[in-house]
Amino acid sequence: MSKILIVEDELAMLNGLRDNLDFEGYEVDTASRGDDGYKKLKSGNYDLVLLDVMLPGMSGFDICKKVRMEGNQTPIILLTARGEELDKVLGLEIGADDYVTKPFSLRELLARIKTILRRARSTSSSIDDWVEIGQLKISFESFEAKINDEPVKMSHKEFEILNYLYRHSGKIVTRDDLLDEVWGLDYQPTARTVDNFIVRLRNKINSEEVQHIVTVHGIGYKLVN
Repeated sequence: MSKILIVEDELAMLNGLRDNLDFEGYEVDTASRGDDGYKKLKSGNYDLVLLDVMLPGMSGFDICKKVRMEGNQTPIILLTARGEELDKVLGLEIGADDYVTKPFSLRELLARIKTILRRARSTSSSIDDWVEIGQLKISFESFEAKINDEPVKMSHKEFEILNYLYRHSGKIVTRDDLLDEVWGLDYQPTARTVDNFIVRLRNKINSEEVQHIVTVHGIGYKLVN
């Protein structure tokens, strides 16, 4: 049974989500303040978090950014009444896995939850052992990465992108491939967002002598290991 944490300060929304997720067979925990949600997320073992952006005590953006910096890779879906493109891009770039704008369809939210949980299980089980990609040593099962035996912080999205590139080593992967396979959302980030993630991965993988993620101009990328 998957365990989901809901962090939401609107009590009607919180109770409604809790009841519906409970009905769907999920184990549900809740918090109505950002600081309380952060403490629960940090200490609990959750499979997914529904995280409101505007919260008392600590914003959803701050929670997301902080737990990712601490190495917590629990999938996060941001919930917000905002609809601006800048907020969507920011949420994804700081490590959120999805972004749902209120008011939203419960059916849509449930579908996204199932998709992210399925993708997380697929990512963790696709490659069992530690592998070396450039200067990076990585375990896609435990979401750990090291350079010279020193831990390297990576977001959940970075693991997913690198996993996809690794499984297609030597082949050209287009930006649309990454958008469909890694994000797979009705709302999709821009090509700039994808490029930004690639830049981060290059900084972790590439050495001064070898470029392991190669740009195929006008098409996409290729991992050469």
